[in-house]
Amino acid sequence: MSEWKQRCESEWSLQGAPMPGSLDWKSVFDARPLGRNLLKNPSPHGLSKDTPPPEPDLPEFPTRGPPRFQPGGDFSDWTTSLEVLPYDMSGIPEGAVVCELPQCSWFTMEQVVDLKAEGLWDELLDEFQPEILIQDWYEESQLHASIYQLQVKLLGADKSTVISEHSVNPSEDLSNYSHNWKEVSHVFSGYGPGVRYVHFQHRLKSQFMMEFYTTLFTGSSVMVRPTKTSS
Repeated sequence: MSEWKQRCESEWSLQGAPMPGSLDWKSVFDARPLGRNLLKNPSPHGLSKDTPPPEPDLPEFPTRGPPRFQPGGDFSDWTTSLEVLPYDMSGIPEGAVVCELPQCSWFTMEQVVDLKAEGLWDELLDEFQPEILIQDWYEESQLHASIYQLQVKLLGADKSTVISEHSVNPSEDLSNYSHNWKEVSHVFSGYGPGVRYVHFQHRLKSQFMMEFYTTLFTGSSVMVRPTKTSS
């Protein structure tokens, strides 16, 4: 066994995993594909889950500015899209005069992780099937009962065949005020052979009424753990 192959086996406890001699094990070791976050730019707002989310800036005398629906931040490495939602007229009595209504929007961010480009190899993914850990943190913004959605898909080599998927659409409790980070996590295991890509997508709700308010996130993560899936 080559020195670099031994170092990979020792570094990630890959005893029993398929490790073909044809691979460039120094390149695998340098890529460090196991045990690190494979998403790029996981915290576009520059925030940490270890620090409470900032309190919204509420002006003493709000003045209506131009409508805004997209949050600020550095979203490089993310593919983003915006969906402005229609006004919610439910609960308004017939004939009532409404001067101002909040208007909400969904801001969608997604990335596709190429597992082989990150340094993983076919035999490991197909036979050993290491666990794939998904993690995300979103702000309790109190804007609405539905402020966050997550969908993660494990895709085949054609980038379209869905081998496994997981979705989250939590409902917020607005009866008591709370303003913290909420963790969302999932572990893919026993997903079967053929996985080559991970499609990570989440949506966060914003609201505009006189001022713009959004739901922040931080610490998005896709990590392959050197743990063999139980058969």
